[in-house]
Amino acid sequence: MEPEVQPPAPEVSPAETASVEPVSIEPFSPAPEPWENRALRWTFLGPQGLRAGWSVLCFVLMLALFVGGLGLAFLHFHIISKRNDFTASSAFWGEMISFLALLGAASLMALIERRRNLLAFNLTGPRPAMNFFSGFAVGFAALSALIGGLAWGGWLHFGPVALSGTDIFKFGALWCAAFLLVGCFEEGMFRCYLQFTLTRGINFWWALGVNALVCGELLLMGKGNGIWGIYGIALLGLVPCLLLHLKKVEGGNFWQAAWVTSTLFGFIHTGNNGENWIGIFAAALIGFAFCVSVRVTGSAWWAIGCHAAWDWAETYFYGAADSGNVATGHYLTTAPAGAVLWSGGTDGPEGSLLVLPIILLIMLAVIALHGRRKPVVAVAALSDPVVG
Repeated sequence: MEPEVQPPAPEVSPAETASVEPVSIEPFSPAPEPWENRALRWTFLGPQGLRAGWSVLCFVLMLALFVGGLGLAFLHFHIISKRNDFTASSAFWGEMISFLALLGAASLMALIERRRNLLAFNLTGPRPAMNFFSGFAVGFAALSALIGGLAWGGWLHFGPVALSGTDIFKFGALWCAAFLLVGCFEEGMFRCYLQFTLTRGINFWWALGVNALVCGELLLMGKGNGIWGIYGIALLGLVPCLLLHLKKVEGGNFWQAAWVTSTLFGFIHTGNNGENWIGIFAAALIGFAFCVSVRVTGSAWWAIGCHAAWDWAETYFYGAADSGNVATGHYLTTAPAGAVLWSGGTDGPEGSLLVLPIILLIMLAVIALHGRRKPVVAVAALSDPVVG
């Protein structure tokens, strides 16, 4: 079969070419977006996706739903009971509910915010294992120093050893597991998700508003133990955060967020039995110390280790009251003595005035151990890449 031969194109003379007028093509411009859509987009979305306030609201709602659902499931299968006993087993399973709920809520928020995974929330810093065990050692040493100071001053007395044989290791391991979950949940909520998210979307006025709302709620409702500790921490952060705002200090939003998360961390402890204002103020202050550790180590692993060790040493090893609760199955036995201002009374060592310099020593310890390296978390939340 012969190939087809295309006819030659007709010749066009130069004169005919010159007579053809060029056709102008108007550039395509899309129709302007209605102002209602722009307003709606601005309300919910910022330069980094979903705005921080909406992210926090979604996170809290999902966390509450997960806690409620898991709590009902654990009750249905008789894993937990409705009794509120402070035993190693009940503490472990109760904290397991909170921890699993946190994992679920943070994972969904990572998906919604298009993060790589939930580790993006202040858990991707360098040397996580070293930071964790460093924090654990400091936490145990700090609580031991507090117990030693109380005993030296006559504000704490040691009793007989409460456990023997294999029970020492059994209860030690159970309480260690329970307080690891406490450290993971509370630090995961406050120093991981909330600290990370608020850092990318808060300023002084929003921070002031949140703290004022917390203080106003306590003032109007009149409920909670040691609420003057919340007023104290809110006032303590007011001037430094205002100066950061006025001077437009780079990374100042991290400290605005730390002011809020520390106040909230103290606030959740006002429902504990036996708390006094020193104990609540100390809870908020150590929350700020943990924010400092996030700033200088690059992650919350140091805070998780320190938090777990502090609670384990106080509750299990020394057998002291923890926020007014004395555990079943502790190793040593201690009891407060003398003036409540120094002994802590029913609150335990955390309610003693001596706890405040101990917390300052914790801050100095983490800065001395890790502060020589250039901090990276001040802008981490602003520069964290999202999956696109």
